[in-house]
Amino acid sequence: MVQIEQLAARTPAVSADEILKGFYPSPRFGEVSFNSYRPDPNQPSQAAAVKSLEAFGATVGAGDGDGLFKRFFGKKVNGRAGIYLDGGFGVGKTHLLASLWHSAPGPKAFGTFVEYTNLVGALSFRKTVDALSSYKLVCIDEFELDDPGDTVLMSRLMRELADAGVKLAATSNTLPGSLGDGRFAAVDFQREIQVLADQFDVVRIDGEDFRHRGLPAAPAPLKTEDLKRQMYAEFDGQTVAMDDFRGLIEHLAGVHPSRYRKLIAGIDAVVWRDVETITEQAVALRFVVLADRLYDKDVPILASGVPFDKLFTEEMMTGGYMKKYFRAVSRLTALAREGQNHEPS
Repeated sequence: MVQIEQLAARTPAVSADEILKGFYPSPRFGEVSFNSYRPDPNQPSQAAAVKSLEAFGATVGAGDGDGLFKRFFGKKVNGRAGIYLDGGFGVGKTHLLASLWHSAPGPKAFGTFVEYTNLVGALSFRKTVDALSSYKLVCIDEFELDDPGDTVLMSRLMRELADAGVKLAATSNTLPGSLGDGRFAAVDFQREIQVLADQFDVVRIDGEDFRHRGLPAAPAPLKTEDLKRQMYAEFDGQTVAMDDFRGLIEHLAGVHPSRYRKLIAGIDAVVWRDVETITEQAVALRFVVLADRLYDKDVPILASGVPFDKLFTEEMMTGGYMKKYFRAVSRLTALAREGQNHEPS
């Protein structure tokens, strides 16, 4: 027996406290540690990054107990407030960032860059600063600047958190000073980008970037008329969200991305009828967030329509946001292979 629901019928309400409580590593990184990271012996920068993060972690919470004097006068401990892991996809940056989070004292937050910008959108900038300023550590995975608004917002947020004594840790596949290249007129925002970059010491992690290996082959989509039969065969006793793809896309426009985590709460698998290529950038970027949340929870997918390597237009896959789209296609493909072929994602 399968319990069938629709994501397009869900309109989750999330309080500020609930949003903040969601800032922790996904189940994929729920129990990782520095000891469980396996550096490539051919890439010495990986072992060096572990040592750098362990040393940085020892400074988290240092100087606690100084009360209002620390808050208003003494704030920063030695060195910069942040550490920034720069490297390609698949070299273990998120594993290391989550290991830092697990080893550090709380209160602390862990989320993707998009989740932090969404947090500001949901709470307001000032309430976000007030909430995070009491934390000892803020971890930002997949740091990326998408537009001028993000640049100004994150520059100011990082500066204010650093001034409040919060330790910052970030991962990215772009050096801080090059953030925004190819996405907007970054040269016009060099002051903001430099302010942001000044908060971090950069640690380079070398290794093979999966983009050089190409995307994994997407499984052939199922026929729409076969979806239900396959769903009952694969997900007996589970809760499945079954949606028409176009209806789901339209519904997401009315749900703030900060609520996507709750949107899929309690869902064991998703089934999408008639997947089609997304042609609008705003719609595509929104869908990337949903793909990330599904991947975080390891939710398998069954789908008909176009394969996931055709989900975004060729222009999108070669444009300024190509890194986001490559990541989304890779993750959705892995979840589809899990749903159809029982391959672990």
